[in-house]
Amino acid sequence: MTRILGVLSAGLLVMTVQLRGQQPPGYAGEEACQACHEDIYNAFIKSPHHGPDAATLRAWQGRVCEACHGPGEKHAQSGDASAIVNPARSPAEASSRACLTCHLHTPAHAGRLESSHAKNQVACAACHKVHANGGAELLMRRAADINQQCARCHTNVIAQFRKPFRHRLPEAAMSCVDCHNPHGSIRNASLRNFGANDPGCFACHGDKRGPFTFEHPPMRFEGCSACHEPHGSTNPRMLMRHEVRFVCLECHANLPTPGPTAALGVTPPAFHNLLSPRFQNCTICHQKVHGSHIDRNLLR
Repeated sequence: MTRILGVLSAGLLVMTVQLRGQQPPGYAGEEACQACHEDIYNAFIKSPHHGPDAATLRAWQGRVCEACHGPGEKHAQSGDASAIVNPARSPAEASSRACLTCHLHTPAHAGRLESSHAKNQVACAACHKVHANGGAELLMRRAADINQQCARCHTNVIAQFRKPFRHRLPEAAMSCVDCHNPHGSIRNASLRNFGANDPGCFACHGDKRGPFTFEHPPMRFEGCSACHEPHGSTNPRMLMRHEVRFVCLECHANLPTPGPTAALGVTPPAFHNLLSPRFQNCTICHQKVHGSHIDRNLLR
């Protein structure tokens, strides 16, 4: 009975609004939406989508709901759910298109076309609460909330943060979006950039950033993940191998001098006897493994 009365009252309100000439043909106005969806409407008017700073919505004054849901006159008169657009239940591409009508030309969404979220049909509404009561819920600014949201899909990655050596993500000292841009990036895994071209790792680890006079090539061509596990590791310093020497031997494998059949970029046979314990930790001598300003052998 309550539902029927709500539909009838909304229908009468639509007719009244149209007689006044306040809405274009086919539109019901947000007052008609409020008659049935009062809880959603009360939360929505407190969100940035309805705020006075939303310049795009000035053209939708009085019918902001229909900016995303489409003309609602038929829905308000009949109560038929199929007579209104519901982005949360629409295909991901159609749902995201509604959001990108306003949010397309912004820096945060510049890489949307390259995003794995877009390619895997993950809609904007899968992560964002459009009707959220206030901007905090809409944007999820707290690290713990962001990590919980990402963990819903990326369960294998969240499990890596349970390893003994890891970034402090479970303690909410950082969040997934500190390193990844969920809306897309030109880098693999939607990694963020720092200082235009450098990996986002340098936002925190600035002391490892160049340019160096003598560079360690993996830093330039492969990045930090050439030696480190980005999420978590069972090895100290989040290294790929349990001993430093084995990380170094991934490249410095005592292969012959580069030639027609040899791998390019390796060192000649070393004069160190790796069976001796004093040579098994390369960083005892080669301390500047990320790059040096004064020594081509990265000794200092």
